[in-house]
Amino acid sequence: MGKEKQFWLLKTEVGEWSWDDQAANGGLSNWDGVKNKQAQKNLKSMRLGDLCFFYHSGPKARRIVGVVSVVREWYEDGGGGAVDVRAVGEMKRSVDLKELKGDDGLKGFGLFRQPRLSVVPVPNDMWDRICELGGGFGESDDEEDDGGDEDES
Repeated sequence: MGKEKQFWLLKTEVGEWSWDDQAANGGLSNWDGVKNKQAQKNLKSMRLGDLCFFYHSGPKARRIVGVVSVVREWYEDGGGGAVDVRAVGEMKRSVDLKELKGDDGLKGFGLFRQPRLSVVPVPNDMWDRICELGGGFGESDDEEDDGGDEDES
């Protein structure tokens, strides 16, 4: 019996690795450099096909800008460990931290409780709500309807 798809949020500083970097790299990258033990545990829990919000952190750019999919589970890479992710699509409208915090459907979100954690699990209902706030995300080749492009707004 297979496990249900999980959802995550991956944070990155725009100056270190941005959505544009992800897209320019053929959409594929390894997510590494995570030192926090809880964040590493979350990375190790990721499975093939899990979806992750791509979140720009930093003082001027706190917002969800896209979605990536896990294409290779946790592996040792010499500097700790990593998972490989591939771009699925850009959010139709980025969703900033202020908007996330102001939404009643997102009360108790791990991003708010542990703001320094770089890999955060996202409950299914919150995933759906954030996708709704952002109008879904770009092209969705082989993904089921996970907040993709339902509405043409």
